[in-house]
Amino acid sequence: METLTGWAPRVLSLLRIMAALIFMAHGTQKLLNFPMRSSEGSGPELLSMIGIAGLIELVGGALLALGLFTRPVAFFCSGLMAAAYFVAHAPRSFFPTLNGGDAAILYCFVFLYLVFAGGGPWSLDALFRKR
Repeated sequence: METLTGWAPRVLSLLRIMAALIFMAHGTQKLLNFPMRSSEGSGPELLSMIGIAGLIELVGGALLALGLFTRPVAFFCSGLMAAAYFVAHAPRSFFPTLNGGDAAILYCFVFLYLVFAGGGPWSLDALFRKR
């Protein structure tokens, strides 16, 4: 078991990177229509609720993937996902599997964990801390 515990900080970095890249894909889909979700062409108004969410997902996801300003960015993204759940998903149904909000809840708590755990050793935050 001691061997697995030694890997925990690196696996934390992997969790941060993968969650951030998938989160960022939601932003590229909203703002850049990539991967293409429809033939609509243009994305939402940038200052609309969906446009702002897409911007936070895109920029926040990129910063989290790099591990730069991990704690404040993760706090902000966690809050976005909590708000997204209660605004867009919870009104549809009480059950997350029925209202499509299970990913939002999972992102919310993964990002909340990153607020406390930090970005791990494979992050720009860790690199700058060493200098």
